[in-house]
Amino acid sequence: MQNFIQKIEDKSCVVGVIGMGYVGLPLALVFSRAGFKVIGFDNDESKVDLLNSGQSYIKHISSEEVTSARNNAFLEATADFRRLGEPDAILICLPTPLTIQREPDLTYINNAVSAISACLRSGQLIVLESTTYPGTTDEVILPVLLKSGLTVGKDFFLAYSPEREDPGNPKFKTEVIPKVVGGTTDACLQVAKTLYGKVVKVVPVSSTRTAEATKLLENIYRSVNIAMINEMKILFDKMDIDVWEVIAASSTKPFGFQPFYPVRG
Repeated sequence: MQNFIQKIEDKSCVVGVIGMGYVGLPLALVFSRAGFKVIGFDNDESKVDLLNSGQSYIKHISSEEVTSARNNAFLEATADFRRLGEPDAILICLPTPLTIQREPDLTYINNAVSAISACLRSGQLIVLESTTYPGTTDEVILPVLLKSGLTVGKDFFLAYSPEREDPGNPKFKTEVIPKVVGGTTDACLQVAKTLYGKVVKVVPVSSTRTAEATKLLENIYRSVNIAMINEMKILFDKMDIDVWEVIAASSTKPFGFQPFYPVRG
């Protein structure tokens, strides 16, 4: 563990990010700006080519940011997942869409973990950032990685840190949003906390399950309140009440209320 932490401290730790989308690319750029070499993995070769030529394909991320990272040799993109043995830390930022049965589809995650397992070596940190249900990290990912014969918390480290991106919001960029981190073991937490602590404020929790549940609660809170305000708009429209005026007035309360806004129309 101490050797890994030293690599983080002297920034010789190579960070790999799987998934160069609206979560993975900003995260990769944050680490690159902090002086870490980053390898971005994506199976979309068009994205890989654009990044390696210094171009962005995400609206709120400028090509200048990508070009700067490329010119400083802190960012490289690849579609070759056989290179997953190169990074010391691998951060998984992949989507978890719902199936027809409204259950989380872990296909992208499972494929990534299989690729990681094939290259897993001693001295690597694996962190899942994708939105998922409590238990995924330790019950789905860990058993696959253990097939390597390596010991978690000793030979390799495993953690969960939920993404908290608000794409396009200039007030809340990746580097200013606190990062919840939970580890499979105390050593896993310590290593993950040290890595993320170099680029963001870290909120450590007692387990990966707690971190996974945190993301679940945040999403449910948002969904419930958005659904409620849309229902209130329908009701207020029938009562000839301006819902926007109600929200504005309610927002003057300094405690116990957070404004959510309905769909316009």
